[in-house]
Amino acid sequence: MRSVPLDAETLEACIAAAVAAPSFFNTQPWRFRLDPDIPAFEVRAAPQRSLRHADPVGRALHLSVGASVFNLRVAVSHFGWSPVVRLLPRPEEPGLLATVRPAGSKSLHTAECRGDLYSAIWRRHSSRFPFSGTPLPAQARAELADAAHTEGASLTFPEVAETVRLLRVTEEAEHRNRADADRGTESRRWVHRESDDPFDAGLPQTALGPQDARERIPMRDFTAARHPGRLSAQDFETAPAVALLRTEHDRRTDWLRAGEALEHVLLVATALGLRASLLHQPMEWPDLRRFLSPEPDHTGHAQMLIRLGYGREGPATPRRAPQAVLDAERPNR
Repeated sequence: MRSVPLDAETLEACIAAAVAAPSFFNTQPWRFRLDPDIPAFEVRAAPQRSLRHADPVGRALHLSVGASVFNLRVAVSHFGWSPVVRLLPRPEEPGLLATVRPAGSKSLHTAECRGDLYSAIWRRHSSRFPFSGTPLPAQARAELADAAHTEGASLTFPEVAETVRLLRVTEEAEHRNRADADRGTESRRWVHRESDDPFDAGLPQTALGPQDARERIPMRDFTAARHPGRLSAQDFETAPAVALLRTEHDRRTDWLRAGEALEHVLLVATALGLRASLLHQPMEWPDLRRFLSPEPDHTGHAQMLIRLGYGREGPATPRRAPQAVLDAERPNR
């Protein structure tokens, strides 16, 4: 496939799409560079934006970067090209997590070609507010599972009893997080009020949702201290629809693919008019994460629990400006 030139406006639009991806605590742990010789986007980890206590091995960082890679793929396809992706392309550069090369004209049979995904990038926001009790249609569940499968992952919708078990595991993880002083300090560092700083990130208070819902759904308390909101637990759905995202293996490439699958699922959900929030807490405790895979054999590796439903749209969280994450020079190797 032949490579194509990128003008400045298209380059900025592609990077803006990439940084619109979800990330753990909204840390946005990525850097981008356009290699003009190919040309190709280089997607790198920003280790200074990692979470030492909540994500010591960097699994969540890789998921976040994988989500940004999927958005980059969608943007490249939107502008008429086929994105050629390589994960961990240079073993000697462990911080280089992916390259995305725009090539030729886009195929009509790739994951990124669905016409409503690019607009969904800008409308996708996590919602930690109540959802209605309206069940997810079978067709919607099938489309979401298909999106994950396309990226090499699986998405399943457990029955009621299994959902209750998964939420109990999540509740235990949230209890551990709130009791851990180091994690509490780390969490509070990323929670702040609105900021106009384009280099900033993190979660504004308005994005946290009501914190007294955890009797029914164990939402993360980012402040590590209970702050009741105006909504009570009774306002939340009695039978949450929760999907489990898993991969067969648990290597760095699997984490990146899980991030691509996660964002693919979230964009399809947005296109279908669904809201979503992520229940990541049990992923942060190895013993609890193992219990998330279906009983009795616990096959596969859990990567994310996703709460889905119909309800209020969540607020947009701040994103760093494209110029704040785009490197002009090649990083030192």
